[in-house]
Amino acid sequence: MIREATINDAARIAEIDVFSSRYAYKRILSEECLYKDLSVEARIPVYKKWITEKRFELNVYEDSDTGIIKGMMGIGLCEDDDKKEAFELHFIYVDPDFAGRGIGSEMLRLFEKKGKDKGCSEFVVWVLQENAPARKFYEKNNYCPDGNEKIFKRWNKRELRYRKTAL
Repeated sequence: MIREATINDAARIAEIDVFSSRYAYKRILSEECLYKDLSVEARIPVYKKWITEKRFELNVYEDSDTGIIKGMMGIGLCEDDDKKEAFELHFIYVDPDFAGRGIGSEMLRLFEKKGKDKGCSEFVVWVLQENAPARKFYEKNNYCPDGNEKIFKRWNKRELRYRKTAL
């Protein structure tokens, strides 16, 4: 089941963020960045703040049988000046121990449904250029690069914007 995150989920969300980042970006970012600069302890207050302030909607994928949170995503209106009417997947992470079970696909479908429910006909997500598995995931789900690029300041890495038009 996918539900809105609560403040009590912040620590688990931070774990998923850190462990997934270390797994996904191990060939992209330095070990210093992944193991010194990125920590669960540092991310917990970030997620508590985002949950409290509701900057965007933060959702978790919780296993209905076990109650274990296995994935999370942040969604909301696009923050890009040229896509103010689009719905943006700000981030999505699945705990690496639970990857490959359709959790990311289920969360992506919910993201698109929520966007349509808000009247959006276009969906966007920024993906690190070097993250080939993520790019393949979005392309498999009919997202295409739209030619826009930027530098993700936190890691000084190039991102590509992918977009999809609602059917």
